[in-house]
Amino acid sequence: MDIHREVLFFFSALGAFNGLVLSAYFLFFTKKKHLSNYFLGALLLSLSIRVGKSVLIYFNHDLPRVYLQIGLSACFFIGPFLYYFFKSSLSPENRISNSWKPVLLLLFIFIAAAGILYPFQQYPWFWNHRMVNLIYFEWLLYVLASAFLLRGIFKRSFSRKNPLKTSEIWLLAIFLGNLLIMISYFLTFAGFRSYPYIMSCIVFSLILYLVISILLYRKKTDDLFAFGQVKYVGKRLSDTEAALLIKKLESLMQGQELYKNPDLKLNELSKSIHVSAHQLSQLLNDNMGKNFTTFVNEFRINEACQIIASDDRLTLEAIGYEVGFNSKSTFFAAFKKQTGTTPLSYQQNALKVVPAGTNL
Repeated sequence: MDIHREVLFFFSALGAFNGLVLSAYFLFFTKKKHLSNYFLGALLLSLSIRVGKSVLIYFNHDLPRVYLQIGLSACFFIGPFLYYFFKSSLSPENRISNSWKPVLLLLFIFIAAAGILYPFQQYPWFWNHRMVNLIYFEWLLYVLASAFLLRGIFKRSFSRKNPLKTSEIWLLAIFLGNLLIMISYFLTFAGFRSYPYIMSCIVFSLILYLVISILLYRKKTDDLFAFGQVKYVGKRLSDTEAALLIKKLESLMQGQELYKNPDLKLNELSKSIHVSAHQLSQLLNDNMGKNFTTFVNEFRINEACQIIASDDRLTLEAIGYEVGFNSKSTFFAAFKKQTGTTPLSYQQNALKVVPAGTNL
C-alpha cells in the first residue's frame, strides 16, 4: 500500500471508528437520557458499520462476503433511525410510541430473515441487486419523511423575524449531513465512474469531524440536545409553549407513574422536562392554577379511586402507600380535600353500585 492509499485508509477508517465511539456516547453516557439520544446513537452506529464495511472491502477485496451482508444490513436501518430520531426529538414524550414498535420490529425481522434465508455468500446476486435496490429506496423514503417532519424548521430558517433555536440548527445539521452521505452513496450506487467508491467514507469522516468539533468547541452542549423541549426564563409562557410543557409533564407522570414515588420533589420533576424548579412552579401556578403538591396528589388520588372501586382486597392504608403517599393521615387528608369524602365512604358507595354476585 503506497503512502496515498495509507493516508486515504487512515482518514476513512478513522471516521468509522470515531462514529462508533460517538454512538456509544449517545447510547450510554449522555447526561440527558432523552429518547432522541438513543436514536441518534443507533443512527451513528448504523452509519459507522456501513462506512466501516466500505473501507474494509475497498482496501481488501478478499475479505469474506459476510462483511458486505453486515454493512448492507446496517444500512437498512439508517433511514428508520434518522426518521425516529427526528420524531422523538420533536415529540414532548420521552418514550417509544406504541405505533413505532411494530414498525421497528418488522424491520428487524425482515433483515434478519433475509440474512438467514439468503446469506450473501450463497446469494450474492440477491443482495447486490434486490436488497441493495430496496435498501437505498427505503433510505430515500425515510429521508423524505424526515424532511417533511422538519418542514416547519426549514421554513423558519429563511425568516429573519423568528430565528432558529440552537437545537433546531443542530437538527438541520444532522439532516443535511445525512443527506450528503446518502447522496454520496447514491452516486456510487448509480455507477458514476468519476466518483470514487471510497469518497462516501471520506464524506462521512468530514461530517463527523465537524460534529465532534462543534461538541468540543461548545462549553455548554445541553441546549443542543433539548430538541423537543421548551425553555423559558423570567417571562410568562405563551399558550402554545405552556400546552407543550403540560402535555409532556402529564405524559411523564402517567407513562412513568412518577407520582408513585413518595419522595418525589419539585426539582426532580423539573429535571424530567428540562426546566428549573422555579420554572415548573411558575408553570403549575400560572397555567394550571395549582401548586406542586396538589398536582402530584391529583394523580395519586385518581388512581386510588380506581383501585378502591375495582379491588376490595387491599386495605385503604395499603392503597395510599401503593399510589405514593408516605402516611395514612396524609392520604386521607388529600383524598378528602380532592373528592369531598373520605376513602371509606368512597369505598362503601363504590361497593353499593356493584351488582350482586360480581367479583371485584
